[in-house]
Amino acid sequence: MHNNYYFFRSLVNALRPKLVGSFLTSCFSQNKDELILEFQQTERKPFYIKASLKPEFTCLSFPSEFARTKKNSVNLFPKFVNLQLTEITLFENERSFSLNFNNELDLLFKMHGNRANIIAFENQTAFKLFKNNFPNDLELTFKELHRPLEQSKEAFIEAEGNYMKVFPTFGKLIKKYLKEIGYNSKSQDEQWEIINLLDQDLRNPNNFYTSIYQDDIYFSLIKIGEIVREHNDPIEAVTQFYYYYSKEYFVQKEKQTLLKNLEKKRNQSINYIKKSSEKLDDIKNKPGYNQLADIIMANMHQIPERAEKVELFNFYTNEMITISLKANLSPQKNAENLYRKSKNQQIEIDQIEASVKQKKLELDKIEEEIELINSTDDVKGIKKLSKRNKPEKRLQVEERVPYKRFETEGFTILVGKGARENDELTLKYAKKDDLWLHAKDVTGSHVVLKHQSNKPFPSQVIDKAAQLAAFYSKRKTDSLCPVIVTPKKYIRKPKGLPPGMVHVDKEETILVSPEQWWLG
Repeated sequence: MHNNYYFFRSLVNALRPKLVGSFLTSCFSQNKDELILEFQQTERKPFYIKASLKPEFTCLSFPSEFARTKKNSVNLFPKFVNLQLTEITLFENERSFSLNFNNELDLLFKMHGNRANIIAFENQTAFKLFKNNFPNDLELTFKELHRPLEQSKEAFIEAEGNYMKVFPTFGKLIKKYLKEIGYNSKSQDEQWEIINLLDQDLRNPNNFYTSIYQDDIYFSLIKIGEIVREHNDPIEAVTQFYYYYSKEYFVQKEKQTLLKNLEKKRNQSINYIKKSSEKLDDIKNKPGYNQLADIIMANMHQIPERAEKVELFNFYTNEMITISLKANLSPQKNAENLYRKSKNQQIEIDQIEASVKQKKLELDKIEEEIELINSTDDVKGIKKLSKRNKPEKRLQVEERVPYKRFETEGFTILVGKGARENDELTLKYAKKDDLWLHAKDVTGSHVVLKHQSNKPFPSQVIDKAAQLAAFYSKRKTDSLCPVIVTPKKYIRKPKGLPPGMVHVDKEETILVSPEQWWLG
């Protein structure tokens, strides 16, 4: 109710003796959607009005002191400065009032929630807006702001007990309150008695409250919910409400942001652990490459030449098993390939198990942090947690070029954005001494690790470039990915090859996991 007509009745009455006859000595803004007005009267301390018109929270407050910054501060409404305030006008049944100065100048405070604005008038014609994103406010007139309403019992009966038609200024809090006390179940006479008494209490409040009601913070003219602040002066009351709400809003907003980020990390960790565990089970439940190789070696005499698959006795399970073969290789060479794959598979298993273990530790820390954030309700504590959980700046920098750019340990890595862009990156941007990388046997981005004079490529940097090649390929969801690594001078593009395809004359292959190291 801090922007409610009933409150403005009390506020305007409290402001008149403090402001009428004083002079506006400065009017400025140093924060977006915030206007400060400083008034001075002979032998009195300056009186400040702080109008915060942020879309998420619009409120007036009256700080006893205000330190203006030397930078980022702009004077506004200069026509009003040094003019004397002659009156404060409250508009009937409206969430608006005006400060009336001499020279027929007025400042209208239109406190309409997220459409709030301050409008300058001369001779009752609007000529300047504080917030220019509401141009229609220039069409407002004082006459239309006055809303005389018939609020008698007869009008109430004619409206069939629909109080919003007769008392539209009650607002959301009163609406919630009436719903809670079962207003709609009362007889019409009982309803009128409730409404009439409520109207009287709102017009002549004894105190002003900051309360928590149905999990929201409210400024109220009646006792409702859990009272956290209580004042008999409307100026002090709304100022303290502003400070309390701003603090609580900051805490809740920061908590919401922190929890959202941590919940995202938590879900990512859970999904990673789930998928990796399923992959481990899948690998372990199938016959290992070494077992298949052993079976081939034990049964080489039974394998026909150039066979693509063969059914052999599996002495590990005492069952027959079908094994796929490369027809152009001898049984022994097929077995050797499987033994080599077995070594890589064991590396993969070890790496998956280590990654799962690490992710479980990270998940435990995330769970602890979520619990700590949920239990923290003070600004200092939340600021500390925000600093601790501040997301690292992403190293990826998007440019208007055919590649994504990454930096690590002083080296630059370029990643092609598509097939044609891969060609452009490899053939135009890459130099002969740069390293060229690509996920083996699948489609993916060309990756170029830029060479630096007299500086060898560190192995950890090559690994990171390879991880980029793995991630930006069809193998991005695999736990391990073979990646081709070769100097760019061994890459050529024969005529007729489609976009993105090249010929590699000489290569080495390394195994990496497609981890997103650049996200921190």
